[in-house]
This record gives sequence, C-alpha cells and structure tokens, in this order.
Amino acid sequence: MPRAITLYIRATDRLSDWTGLVAMYLIFVMVAVLLLDAVTRNILDNPLHWCLEFAQFTLAAYYFMGGAKTLKDNDHVRMDLFYENLSERGKARMDLVTVGCLIFYLVVMLIGSISSLAYSIETNQRLFSIWNPSVVPIKALMVGCIVLMLLQSVGLFFKYLEASRAGVRA
Repeated sequence: MPRAITLYIRATDRLSDWTGLVAMYLIFVMVAVLLLDAVTRNILDNPLHWCLEFAQFTLAAYYFMGGAKTLKDNDHVRMDLFYENLSERGKARMDLVTVGCLIFYLVVMLIGSISSLAYSIETNQRLFSIWNPSVVPIKALMVGCIVLMLLQSVGLFFKYLEASRAGVRA
C-alpha cells in the first residue's frame, strides 16, 4: 500500500479513537446531568428544565461521535448468513461492496445534514421548550461526525482493497 494511504489510514484511525474516547466520557456527563435532575426534582422540589434536553443532546453526541470508532473497530452489526462461509479474500471483497454502499449512504446523509445545518443557522432554529436551546451545535457536531465516518469509511475501503488483493483479513 502506498505510504500516503497508510498515513491517511493511520491518521483517521487515531482521530476515530480520540472521538470514541471523548464519546465514552459523554456517558458520564449524561448520567451526572440526569442524576442532578432527579435530585433537584425529587429531593429539592425544584425541577431544572434543561436537564432532560441536555441529556438528549449528550446522547445524540454520543452516538454520532461513536460512529467512526465503531467502523474502525469493526464492532458494527453484520448479517453473517453468507459472510462466515466466505474465504478471507471473499470476505474482503464483500466488505468492499458494503463499504462502497456505506460511502454512498454517508455522502447522501452529509448532503442532507449540511442542508439542515444551513437552515438552522439561517433561521436560528431552536427547540420549542421552556429551555429553548439552539439546535445549531448538535447539527454542526452531526455534520463533523458524518465527515469523520466518511473519512473512516474511505480508509476501510483501502484496507479491504489491500486485503482482497493479498487474501488476508483487513
């Protein structure tokens, strides 16, 4: 594999690991906010209206940020009906096809998410609630994470291409 592609794969893998680590710690933030909400609502009898929506935003950030790490670690769900019976080269070729479909899907999602982000910025879109938070930050994070998943998918394409040529598992 050419050195530039190897460096690209290494860089996207590191970036995916880093965002996955940040996402992992977001669960603790979410639990803390939900605990704060439970305490202030049930013990202090003073509900904080922002807690539930903040926890929802945190959960959304968690699964957006974990996407690239899941792809990198091959921890996604796979239908193994035919896949397990394939040779290593056959698995790599099947992975090439599926990652090609994934790249197409992510490009479509990226186009839609950029459009949605632009609309949110232009209209200063906010949730209709007591807290009334802006949705621009979570939509911007969504666009960034889709880009990262797309970069990781391109790296996977190169890995699977090399594996299909060599006949070894990527």
